[in-house]
Amino acid sequence: MKLASLILALVISVPAFAVEVSGTQVKESDNSVSATDENTLTSSERARSRLWELSETEWRRYKQLMQGIRGSISPSTISPIEVLGIHARDQGERRRYAELWTRAMREDVSRILAFQRAYDEAGKRLYPNEQLIDIDRLPRADKTSSLQPGDRVLFFTRPNCHACDALLGKLLKRIDAVTGIDIYIAGVKSGDDQAVRDWAASHSIKPEWVRSRRVY
Repeated sequence: MKLASLILALVISVPAFAVEVSGTQVKESDNSVSATDENTLTSSERARSRLWELSETEWRRYKQLMQGIRGSISPSTISPIEVLGIHARDQGERRRYAELWTRAMREDVSRILAFQRAYDEAGKRLYPNEQLIDIDRLPRADKTSSLQPGDRVLFFTRPNCHACDALLGKLLKRIDAVTGIDIYIAGVKSGDDQAVRDWAASHSIKPEWVRSRRVY
């Protein structure tokens, strides 16, 4: 009887031990699935990675970097390419992200200039008898000016714009009243430095102003 009881006890205890081991295995399996889920991109993230021309591996690295100091000190608008470029692990990566960013910025500038040209054309078509820039509203030298000595003026212009040229001429006469003038020229092909130099010479912009960055 004692032997039969012992055998029965062993038989009963085996399933209980098996259940406990099985439970442990299930728990470990759950942890493994959870870790995998953390590395899996959502459909939205995969779509965004393709828009930025990044692989899913690169996008996961970008997400990881943004959880550290980069996400703490950078503006919310920083791009994935900039994040990966700043944290490039070698010169090859740095060059790749620099080229990606350069192409993205060049395409964006082209879009901005195209819209600016469309805006200019719309202004001429919808308001043909009105000046885009009222040069009479520029403060005169003999009147109290809203410009301050510490100001730096941003001036947007384009070739063959008579109103722009008149306004620039008045502004250059008062260059000593401000820290400097940053000039942006629309309608000039990117990288055409000679065209920019010719334009500057035709508008009496002195080379020393450019060298001292009073005009940029």
